[in-house]
Amino acid sequence: MFGYIIINKAEMKFKEFDVYHSFYCGICRDLKRKFGAVGQLSLSYDMTFLAMLLTSLYEPETQISSCKCAAHPFERHETRNNIYTEYAADMNALFACYKCQDDWEDEKKLWRLVYGKLLEGRAGRLREAYAEKIRQISLLMQDFYETERSDKADIDTLAGLFGKVMGRIVAVHQDEWSENLSTLGFFLGKFIYIMDAYEDVETDIKKGIFNPLKRKYESPDFEDECRTILMMMMSECCREFEKLPILENVEILRNILYSGVWCRYETIHETRLKKVQ
Repeated sequence: MFGYIIINKAEMKFKEFDVYHSFYCGICRDLKRKFGAVGQLSLSYDMTFLAMLLTSLYEPETQISSCKCAAHPFERHETRNNIYTEYAADMNALFACYKCQDDWEDEKKLWRLVYGKLLEGRAGRLREAYAEKIRQISLLMQDFYETERSDKADIDTLAGLFGKVMGRIVAVHQDEWSENLSTLGFFLGKFIYIMDAYEDVETDIKKGIFNPLKRKYESPDFEDECRTILMMMMSECCREFEKLPILENVEILRNILYSGVWCRYETIHETRLKKVQ
């Protein structure tokens, strides 16, 4: 995954962080139970947001427990598990498979190919559980790969395709909230794709790897344009979020959407400014 949809820990209460981390640990447990240690390696904070969002909206029965693990071997920590942490774990594994395929095709990273094959073998059952959703996502990803290799490979088109993928993932049910969730996921996906391209553009230029922001990078307005586009994406995403009747964990979710998503951007931006100075 990408690691952009995270919290701003400095602006979060200790109790809120414990709740957030319990969802992260819950997804980790679901990954281990369903896919083994191979699945746990794909764990990402991005899907913690998804699990919390869906849990807060639909309020399912949630099991709260505690455990020790390899990452925290000396003390027990709280975990939360429900149908949406399991769903987030499934989508995390599915996304990791796509990311491994992309890394192999772009950079021929052998270890990513091997890891992807191992994870795909464990994740084979997902095709039965989410047959229609995976069919739709696979078609969108195929369009994405084909567009990336064509003369239509502009940033808006590619971000839009990735946004549609995220929209399918976030809209877990066909119900009264599916349109809001799909739109939220669409703009969140566009933000993720553009952020990923923004972060990697210098490295991709050096390595000769495709990046839709390459042409814009030499422009004196590059930084301002990227920030403006990213702000537009998150503005639309937050607009859809505020339409949802969420009360539980709403401050944690707002921390992520209004502040956390900008943490990595600010780090990248400040690093680039220092290079210029």
